Amino acid sequence: MNLNDAIIKRIEEICNEKGSNVCEIALNGGMSPSAIYDLLKGRTKCSKVITVKRFCEGAEMTLAEFFDREYFNDTEDE
Repeated sequence: MNLNDAIIKRIEEICNEKGSNVCEIALNGGMSPSAIYDLLKGRTKCSKVITVKRFCEGAEMTLAEFFDREYFNDTEDE
């Protein structure tokens, strides 16, 4: 799995865990949902840390919590 795939997987997990959707979480983090949707739909191939950070803020979690999954340790270069 590459890093973008791992980030997408984690975003989907968080939405399911929170019973929320990407739009609500993104807006709560003060960002346009389009940045996350572009990532999810493959239009963005290299996610920015600030995008992930704002998503985390909207989900009321830290970056450390976001990346606290074993599959991030096994990602491949693109």
